[in-house]
Amino acid sequence: MAASDARTGLPGTGFVREEGEQVVPRLLAQCGRERAVLLGHSVGGGMAAFAAAHLGSACEALLTVSAQCYVEERTLEGIRAAEAAFADEAEMDRLRKYHGDKARWVLDAWTRTWLSPAHAGYSMEPALARVHCPTLVIHGAEDEYGSPQQAERIVASVRGPAELAVLPGCHHLPHRERAAEVLERIAAFLARSGSQA
Repeated sequence: MAASDARTGLPGTGFVREEGEQVVPRLLAQCGRERAVLLGHSVGGGMAAFAAAHLGSACEALLTVSAQCYVEERTLEGIRAAEAAFADEAEMDRLRKYHGDKARWVLDAWTRTWLSPAHAGYSMEPALARVHCPTLVIHGAEDEYGSPQQAERIVASVRGPAELAVLPGCHHLPHRERAAEVLERIAAFLARSGSQA
């Protein structure tokens, strides 16, 4: 992200769907890939899900980590707390480590979009009903941006075989908090599903 081109305006409320349906397929085409295994964290998990629905059989497997399927109060509370925390320059410096001079834009794009009343009706469920590939959903039981019900709804909404892994004592970053376990779960899932992309 730090090396990507800067955006000028904030994204609209449909940005998660648009990234999944428009940007991901173009990226795959540029990489010369006809099939893919899609993995996304948080909002990226939503983008991966929309992409999986759009790509159909070209998506071999979908993996989401800490994805939000819909807007719930826990999500909004977590975003408000993060917005307040990032008022501290030391916290912004932490964000700059990953996003460079685009850190402020990234924060504003995330917080303003999700806290907007226009985004209140966001749901991945219509797209998830078009996902037929094997799906693995990983979620921290203590995720500050979404309850385990988010993960449960994803698993219940996809049409292909789905596995749920809610990690006790884990928050929004399972891939950092429990890296070895998450990698092991992903590898085992991909081996079981026979995904090759």
